Amino acid sequence: MIIFNADGLVPAIVQDADTGQVLMMAWMNEESLQATRTSGRVTFWSRSRNELWEKGRTSGNQLRLVDLNDDCDGDTLLVLARPTGPACHNGTISCFADSPIPEFAEFGRLSATIQERAANRPAGSYTTSLLDDHDLAARKVLEEAGEVAFAAKDLDARVRDRQRLIEELADLTYHTLVLAAAHEISVAEIGSELKKRS
Repeated sequence: MIIFNADGLVPAIVQDADTGQVLMMAWMNEESLQATRTSGRVTFWSRSRNELWEKGRTSGNQLRLVDLNDDCDGDTLLVLARPTGPACHNGTISCFADSPIPEFAEFGRLSATIQERAANRPAGSYTTSLLDDHDLAARKVLEEAGEVAFAAKDLDARVRDRQRLIEELADLTYHTLVLAAAHEISVAEIGSELKKRS
């Protein structure tokens, strides 16, 4: 149950659903909460204008709702969203200029880029060519897995440094995510499977 303060408001912390970066904090009331859930576009209550404020309605920098949860006390909301541009009115990605982006965030960014390519299929894109040819995508995963194995063996034999193994692992990760997207398998589904095994 969400507990609103004396002004009928609850703080809402917005986090990038793909990267985990904290983007901003604003206020919601019952009306803006309902609008967010109904439209899928994050909507706040503007205290200065005393009206609903759909983020990005004029700037185009929307926040697309992924999930919304209240905290253990019910007096703060966590909004997971996908931004379509900078979240801050200053033009920065986050209102918290120095907020760290977790290292794993690159997986989310990469996955989001691959999903965008899958939806729009831009001509001349290497990712598009893999998405359009499932056999090629599968062969590339096999090829990159072999490169990872050889790089690991070279590292064990002290023939090369660990940077090559890191690069090959990155290539394998990219091609694996593209293969998943080609078969309409999301990172969330893979994460769910890993969670079941933990």
